[in-house]
Amino acid sequence: MHPESKSHSRYPELFHRHDDNPILTARDWPYPAHSVFNAGACQLGAETILLVRVEDRRGHSHLSVARSYDGVSDWRIDPQPTFAPDPANFSEEAWGVEDARLTWAEDRGQWIIAYTAFSPSGPLVSLAETKDFVTFSRLGPVMPPEDKDAAVFPRRFGDRYAMIHRPVSPGSSGAHIWLSLSPDLIHWGDHHILLHARRGSWWDANKIGLSPPPLETSEGWLLLYHGVRVTAGGCLYRLGLALLDLEDPCRVLRRSDEWIFAPEMPYERQGDVNGVVFPCGWILDSASGVIRLYYGGADSCVALATAQLSDLLSYMAACPAPSCRQSKDVTMSA
Repeated sequence: MHPESKSHSRYPELFHRHDDNPILTARDWPYPAHSVFNAGACQLGAETILLVRVEDRRGHSHLSVARSYDGVSDWRIDPQPTFAPDPANFSEEAWGVEDARLTWAEDRGQWIIAYTAFSPSGPLVSLAETKDFVTFSRLGPVMPPEDKDAAVFPRRFGDRYAMIHRPVSPGSSGAHIWLSLSPDLIHWGDHHILLHARRGSWWDANKIGLSPPPLETSEGWLLLYHGVRVTAGGCLYRLGLALLDLEDPCRVLRRSDEWIFAPEMPYERQGDVNGVVFPCGWILDSASGVIRLYYGGADSCVALATAQLSDLLSYMAACPAPSCRQSKDVTMSA
């Protein structure tokens, strides 16, 4: 085959894995931990903050902060759990807290943490706030079980907040991505499906969910989401992209037909849950346009990949627009 033909046969590589992956494992922890993965991420001053899911040998999870000045190495990890379950006051956290997504809310001057509380009735969405990732204020559960994969948008639309989440109802036809609205972060309504899980042999058939929080760009809200493909060898968690209208996030502008990132490396293919790449946080450096994506590998470690925002937006521009768009005026009063 001619070299040029061979180069054209390759799919574009949008995200590039860091050479030092995995960047965090349970061996790095200052106290006993079975596994560490699925970290929320943000930039706080000069520091990169990861709010890491830490699982103990009971199978229960809590959240701990890891800090780094370069976002890659020399992590300073809190010597004890930073955000531990509080079942005495929040019974829905009886079996742990998991998979935090972090959003800076300018109007509140706080980071909003959307996380999964694992209740005896199933997982549900809870919210908390913090300014420094040292002290936290819980807002409590905001969605009933079963619901997870939630993140709040960083700004209001009119007088309401918007949140993406993934409810699952018994007997439902699939697990889809939903969007809901709230005047106060406590009371949520106007629920509707944002992205349907596809059916059949698609990579994102039957079950999808949000990965990191929505990222505001010049072209729209960029979404990275995971799709779950059930195979003879087990489930595969892979990632795709979608783009939402800046002023009406209920309006889907583009959606990738293909997955753009998948488990390939040993630390992604082998672990507590084989064949998983699961990001909960990404950070955009506005000066360079570089996105740092922090993801869990096989539910056993934290890894890092980077991409150029311009490459992602160029890729999205070539993706198809949904054939049937549902648009709702999210700026109307609640």
